[in-house]
Amino acid sequence: MSEVPKDLLYSSEHDWLRVEEGLGVIGITDYAQLELGDIVFLELPQVGHRIQQEESYGTVEAVKTVADLYAPVSGKVTDVNSALEEDAARVNTDPYGEGWILKIAIEDQAELKTLLTPDAYSELI
Repeated sequence: MSEVPKDLLYSSEHDWLRVEEGLGVIGITDYAQLELGDIVFLELPQVGHRIQQEESYGTVEAVKTVADLYAPVSGKVTDVNSALEEDAARVNTDPYGEGWILKIAIEDQAELKTLLTPDAYSELI
């Protein structure tokens, strides 16, 4: 069974969001990484790029497939996990920790209300 931490919000596209000091930390869920299999590469936006809720902001390449990454909320990218360039498998081994993908300055706090609670996400998967 997939891990669903209780301190995060989730999108129906299997992204998670942790709010830390006004910033949103984004990654893909344990369920998503299990479905994708061994992740080998991520194509991510540059710092300063603006991402839009529910729109693709990059791709994740696994051994068996390539999938789009969708933004759980809108905002400007403030940091990208550069460690994933060297070791994309961190998303597989620690999706909620070292496998975080990017941080954004959240533009509209109201978008947080559109995300799934841990219980709702557990029901989805």
